[in-house]
Amino acid sequence: MLDEALKNEIQGAYRRVLEGLGLTPRYGQRLMIAEIARTLAGIEADETGKRTSDEHVCVLEAGTGTGKTLAYLLAALPVARARGKRLVLSTATVALQEQVLHQDLPALRAHSGIDFRFALAKGRGRYVCVARLDQALEGGEENPTLSLFEQALDSGGDDFQALVKSMGDAYGSGRWEGDRDSWPEAIDDAHWRRLTVDHRQCTNRRCGHFGACAFFRARRDLEQADIIVANHDLVLADLSLGGGVVLPDPGDCIHVFDEGHHLPDKALNHFAHRFGVNAGLRWLRNLKKSLTELNAALGGQATVARLLASLPQALDAAEPRLGEAFALGHQLAERPQGLGDEESFHQHRFEMGRAPAALQEHAAALVVVFAELSRTLESIADILRESLDPEKHTGLPREAAEAWLPLIALLHGRALEAHALWQAFAETDAEGEPPRARWLTLERFGGEPELTFSASPVSAAHTLARNLWGTTFGAVVTSATLTALGRFERLQERAGLANRYRYQRLPSPFDYSRAVLSVPREAVDPADREGHERAIVDFVQGLGKQEAVLALFSSRAQLRAVEKALPRTLAERVLAQDRLPKRELISRHRERVDAGEGSIIFGLASFAEGIDLPGDYLTHVVITRLPFAVPDDPVGATLAEWIERQGGNPFMRISVPDASIKLVQACGRLIRKEADHGRITLLDRRVLTRRYGRALLDSLPPFVREIDGVRQAP
Repeated sequence: MLDEALKNEIQGAYRRVLEGLGLTPRYGQRLMIAEIARTLAGIEADETGKRTSDEHVCVLEAGTGTGKTLAYLLAALPVARARGKRLVLSTATVALQEQVLHQDLPALRAHSGIDFRFALAKGRGRYVCVARLDQALEGGEENPTLSLFEQALDSGGDDFQALVKSMGDAYGSGRWEGDRDSWPEAIDDAHWRRLTVDHRQCTNRRCGHFGACAFFRARRDLEQADIIVANHDLVLADLSLGGGVVLPDPGDCIHVFDEGHHLPDKALNHFAHRFGVNAGLRWLRNLKKSLTELNAALGGQATVARLLASLPQALDAAEPRLGEAFALGHQLAERPQGLGDEESFHQHRFEMGRAPAALQEHAAALVVVFAELSRTLESIADILRESLDPEKHTGLPREAAEAWLPLIALLHGRALEAHALWQAFAETDAEGEPPRARWLTLERFGGEPELTFSASPVSAAHTLARNLWGTTFGAVVTSATLTALGRFERLQERAGLANRYRYQRLPSPFDYSRAVLSVPREAVDPADREGHERAIVDFVQGLGKQEAVLALFSSRAQLRAVEKALPRTLAERVLAQDRLPKRELISRHRERVDAGEGSIIFGLASFAEGIDLPGDYLTHVVITRLPFAVPDDPVGATLAEWIERQGGNPFMRISVPDASIKLVQACGRLIRKEADHGRITLLDRRVLTRRYGRALLDSLPPFVREIDGVRQAP
């Protein structure tokens, strides 16, 4: 329970922050602080600090203007410190991460009276490997054979050498901390791959450059931090490695997931697997060609020699099997001769995710092949790591082990991913449970064909329930849009959040009667594509010359068609998303508004979230059609198919709730500050004519409504 001392600490810190920053207390913000504090302080634990209760998660929808960042920091930090836990704050976007790091946390530390340390957590791949940087500075190639597998065949030339010299100088003098994101210029991906390593390639404390390692320096900062700022991808990656690898053990953490509505999709991406057959054959053949070099460099060690001697048999077993998979995949995709002359892409999804028996049997054989290959490469990598330890005597020179470990570790990772993919195709899904989506993709890359096998869960619920909610000490999930049609069920279903957790929608401080939601006479059903397009063109032509407008389109084709149909003088006022970089587009829009000119942004779905144009910078949001996503991607289509087989309606269960969330997000672009006002126009008549329309309208904030030019009574 929340004792008086902790309650007084939180209330005192809140009061001091409000006074220090000149802020007005907000009802929704106070509710949020109280809800988080009660949930986290009420977690029961044993004498070792291990959680024993299961009502340890609160899910809070807090709209723009609630001040949620300040609320969850003020509530969660004192409780985390009192419970001896670390606070891990996870965001979905770089913009919010930077705001928290550079604005919110410094302000909280300056004014709250709470002394705390905070640090930014990043994955190993965001940091330069000092050992590789040192090799490049000396002009030596890390391992010439490695470049064959990393697809960085060219030396990089003068550009790479100039970059390496600049980085060496900056890192050596302390002007750069070694992370990619703080380097002042964009770094070519191929160059960066040569200067970083993944967790398998890193030799940790056995590395000769461990004391100067950028990643482990940052890790030492994390060990001292009360608050660790991360992102959803890093938290999920750490959990997939077992937890406690990059971040602290989840049982020792309280997690706050801001922008929590992104978590299910992020989780799905982490647990999907894919394998390109030709790409796989290339690295297997390169490994075969490299065996002579590997034997010459490492064969003096008896165990390694024996392991290397077993590789030709495994490789000989893999190559023909993959060749057969390539042919079988083309047959199943109904493209036995490959892609036609006019085709560059073809996708074939297996109904209900069920791979045909012939493919399932073939996959089972490949599971055995790649399991053997993975074990062999892992055993070699383990010996190479041991050879770097001065206290271990493996009979292998340290120099040889250091030179070849990155390559062996890289290939071990590829073999593991191949094994996971083929295992997903070999397995049969459990009855009554959502299936995996399984599909084939045929593509051309520079004229060369590729066949990729892919598999993905259709829901992240089970994975998140087990690996995240089941392991964390406590958690807060928050966002401006967590409910669909006013309820949390869709999020619960997607994110594996149990009914027993605490859920609350917090009141907004905004007066939504300052905005009008209009469905004008021009609105038509998008099923009449040409009529709908003409209606959009007519409406845009009728906009006021001084208006600051964001028009949101559901397709790039329609955006371009409308832009092309506009008179030249009007088209000059349009800033189209696919014509300019986002930052440049927003900057030009602001300049036009500041100059007293009208400006119209044409944006796609990504502009319905994360665009912040307060006040006069945005006074009119035009939504051209209801944001229904067609479940034509393999994962969405398989889930819809499964729901239908269970007797459900995928449109009402998935499409309508998801459209509700996106519609709320799109409307949320207008009111960003308490004094904001304006108009939202919806040019899709289905919101009035279809039975789901009322539910979509009722899920929106209480705007003044205007239907066919007539104001409705509130």
